[in-house]
Amino acid sequence: LHSGACQAVVVAGWDRVTLSPSSVRPGLRRRWCDDAQDALNAAAPRTAGLLGLLGRHRAATLAAARSSSAIVAKAGSLNLKTQVLRAKMAAKGRHRLCIFKSNKHIYAQVIDDTQHHIIAAAASVEKDLKDKGLNVDTAKQVGLLAGERAKAKGIESVYFDRNGFKYHGRVAALADGAREAGLVF
Repeated sequence: LHSGACQAVVVAGWDRVTLSPSSVRPGLRRRWCDDAQDALNAAAPRTAGLLGLLGRHRAATLAAARSSSAIVAKAGSLNLKTQVLRAKMAAKGRHRLCIFKSNKHIYAQVIDDTQHHIIAAAASVEKDLKDKGLNVDTAKQVGLLAGERAKAKGIESVYFDRNGFKYHGRVAALADGAREAGLVF
């Protein structure tokens, strides 16, 4: 497929779409992204499992892939390796135990990536845990709460998304608490 500012090549038998701009100037960037999305939407039946994304305009290709029912994360927020891992695990039917920690609090969520819903959540900002401060014991209690709430909703197996934080200290304590509550990962 070729239009004025974009050329999209769909390789038969591959789950990869390669987009290459032909003379992208600042004025043509929006048109290039629109043409790229149109080209991907036209090729959607062959690229339903779109996992390989190339080019410096990855945000446009991810938006087009999302509209063609592929499972991907937010465009530009994660690296490609993480997006592919999340898509594979969601395709297997496993939910994601995602954590976030700040200097004051720690949060845990069990997320269904296929429907983009939060199934269960716990955080150190809740009334029971807010007065204890942020330490390893509080993180373990957050993991226990998240695990119990997920088990109550029927979730038994998840995969642990440490969200770029090192598996050490509060992160490891949260994971241990979720395992004690009965989650398998």
